[in-house]
Amino acid sequence: MKTEHRGDVPRIDPLILGPQICGVPSRDAGAGREWLLTDGLGGWASGTVSGLRTRREHALLAVAGPGRTPHVALAALDLTVTLHTGTKVPLYTHAWESGSLDPQGHRLLETFTLDSGLPRWRWRIGDVVIERELALGAGTSTLAVVHRVLSAPGPVGLTVAAMCTWREATGTRRADGPGLRIERVADGVVVEGAYRLTGPGWQPAGQWHLGARAGEQVEDLWHAGSFSTQAGPGDTCEISAWTGDLAQRPPAPPVVLAAARERAHRLVTAAKAEGYAATLALAADTFVIQGPDGPALADGYPWTGRAAPVAAYEGLLLDTGRADEGRELLRALAERPATDAGGPLWLVHAVDRHVTRTGDSDLARDLAVPLSRLLRRSLDDSRPLSMDPADGLLTLSAADCPGSGRTGKLVEVNALWVNALAALGDLLAEGGKDDAEARERHARARESFLRRFPAPEGWLHDVVEGPAAPYPLGAGTQHDDPTLRPCQLLAWSLPHGPMRGAAGTAVRACGQALLTPLGLRTLAPDEYGYDGANPDQGLVRPWLIGAYADACAATGHPVDGLLDGLAAHLAEWGVGSVGEAAHGDAPHPAIGRPFDALAVAETLRVQTRYAP
Repeated sequence: MKTEHRGDVPRIDPLILGPQICGVPSRDAGAGREWLLTDGLGGWASGTVSGLRTRREHALLAVAGPGRTPHVALAALDLTVTLHTGTKVPLYTHAWESGSLDPQGHRLLETFTLDSGLPRWRWRIGDVVIERELALGAGTSTLAVVHRVLSAPGPVGLTVAAMCTWREATGTRRADGPGLRIERVADGVVVEGAYRLTGPGWQPAGQWHLGARAGEQVEDLWHAGSFSTQAGPGDTCEISAWTGDLAQRPPAPPVVLAAARERAHRLVTAAKAEGYAATLALAADTFVIQGPDGPALADGYPWTGRAAPVAAYEGLLLDTGRADEGRELLRALAERPATDAGGPLWLVHAVDRHVTRTGDSDLARDLAVPLSRLLRRSLDDSRPLSMDPADGLLTLSAADCPGSGRTGKLVEVNALWVNALAALGDLLAEGGKDDAEARERHARARESFLRRFPAPEGWLHDVVEGPAAPYPLGAGTQHDDPTLRPCQLLAWSLPHGPMRGAAGTAVRACGQALLTPLGLRTLAPDEYGYDGANPDQGLVRPWLIGAYADACAATGHPVDGLLDGLAAHLAEWGVGSVGEAAHGDAPHPAIGRPFDALAVAETLRVQTRYAP
């Protein structure tokens, strides 16, 4: 995918999938490729390019907001075309509890297109061609849907059934009680007092469709009614759905679509994006949320309400030309309690990168002391991290991630610690504050790191002074784990990393054993316990491509072609985005969420920094 510039207006080439992909409802084809729109408030629209719902979070309108658990509202709009012969042709697809697919409108899909971040479907019924395009309003929970007759020998009938629900996004709703609460309004309906639908020729229905399957989950959908119109070539059927002030109509769907396209071009222009970085800049925007306390970052979609790791900051905001929003976010984060062990270390890094890249000395002056306090609080007795007074390194006494067994002095935590202390010293000095303590701690921690972490194999220990298991060294025995893992790359990749300036033997070893087209494995295939689907034992993490690229650049190893596989991945899982993981074994099928903030951020950062 490329971006061409005509004057000051970027042209973003669309990503197009043909019928052999979008018309096949299997995981390897149309049902395994997902699209996503977000409203900037935590809400979304998402589904598969084939139209088959495969997750309970798939919906044309899902809403979130301050104090609200994300809810699925409008599950689907089922389009049926009535030809001039009277034949009714359904263009939608549902899976049912019985295992059947009925109807099978995906068979008539000619193309799926992602154009300026907006999804568009085109169905062909002989000489009749129908198109659907969607957009969400920015900063408002408004869905705009335009159905367009592109070609037909005469007028055709368009009937769009509204399949509704109102439930938590991670739950299901069954027909074990009354139907949804419906209020008839002009040219549409209000559902559960929560959202409103409007469009032409509304006819109420009011019945459950039982046993609709969304992946492994089964739910019942409420057919609230249908919109209908007669349309000839060039005519449209426009439908709106929205939450919030239900009495206030949103702009007409074509206006919302035009505004979304214009906004996409502004984002790409601000990011100064070229190549597939333009697509990544649009993907980055899906994770930026305007909350009641200012900007926040979602960690991925399907969204569970968690914030993105601070490690995603540089790629999502600095590499997209959104430093002003980033400054506001950093100020807010510096005043919030840490939610994970490594968060304060990454936050210091994020502030350091912001100041370094923007020259914002005011931010350095304002945040240096709060960051010092935050680091001290993160090491108190109630936290999983503590500093060993014997060597100044950090020990993780409880697993940072549920289910993880890595405790002790972790290589990435201590690489971040050394980096953070040096960065904090720079920030204090930039702000005219006393940096002596930070400098002294940095020198001591770096010296201890260089003494403790190098392993005889030529790379770094993954953990020092960790638990003995699974090694038979006796109960309570501490163990240095020399297993080759990618986390050590941070020691070279971070700007103040403890291995900066050192030889790159370990970097080469990581590349030879762990590098795949989609990122780095967490364990080499020839290691004991390798499992390509296990998060800690071989799964591929695309976000690690950032640390690997920086480590290569720091040690004189080539970075050419590192992102070729990830560029192709933009059409393989989350269309136009990067997923959180892939299987360690070729052909590396995607696993987990198809839209991951950290993976997008690091891929974009590498593309921006190292693209030829």
